[in-house]
Amino acid sequence: MKIQNALKVTAQMLIRKPVPEVFEAFIDPDITTKVWFTKSSGRLKPGAGVRWEWDMFNVGTDVVVKTIEQEKRILIEWDDPPTEVEWLFTPRGDATLVKVSNWGFHGSDDEVVAQAIDSKGGFTTLLAGAKAWLEHGIVLNVVRDQYPDGIPK
Repeated sequence: MKIQNALKVTAQMLIRKPVPEVFEAFIDPDITTKVWFTKSSGRLKPGAGVRWEWDMFNVGTDVVVKTIEQEKRILIEWDDPPTEVEWLFTPRGDATLVKVSNWGFHGSDDEVVAQAIDSKGGFTTLLAGAKAWLEHGIVLNVVRDQYPDGIPK
């Protein structure tokens, strides 16, 4: 079995807010832009295509929303590299466990491993930023500040 067919990375974080509020933060770009990308062409809706941009890095990606199960699951496919990303939202009392998984990496084994490591780090950073914003109203700028000199090539 090739590594690209077997590799799935997951990041998770407990966010001490109820599921409806946390779920909304990941489908409403007015909220998501506080913790992840800087621009979005629209809200996530089943079957929608949207564009996400990170102005500080001069990069963007096209996203297709494959599935939304209200307050439970979001599944997207994005194009750079073309992989699938799934968010699962599990209630934990008054808190929400958010689990993000990414799979479908392509390339040589070395390229697949590099993409997976980058994905794990990126989604962990996203979840930390979301936790700070949703729990404390603080914009950490963790995505922007991870690469203050731009994304390494």
